[in-house]
Amino acid sequence: MLISEALEGKRHYSLSRHLDGIIQTADRRHDVYTDENVFAYACRVRPHWNGKGYPKPDFYSTVYVRVDGE
Repeated sequence: MLISEALEGKRHYSLSRHLDGIIQTADRRHDVYTDENVFAYACRVRPHWNGKGYPKPDFYSTVYVRVDGE
């Protein structure tokens, strides 16, 4: 299974923006410098809607994933 496929459907909490939702898509970011065995993914997140008011638009967040090399 690809990492991007594993991220899709997972719940995401943005601590800096105080938003949470479900990851819809995840695309690897090659323009971000990371340590060895760490990968950055740009994720489109659909926020939770409580049924009141208007639904919030999707937001993007960068998620870092560390992979243990074996």
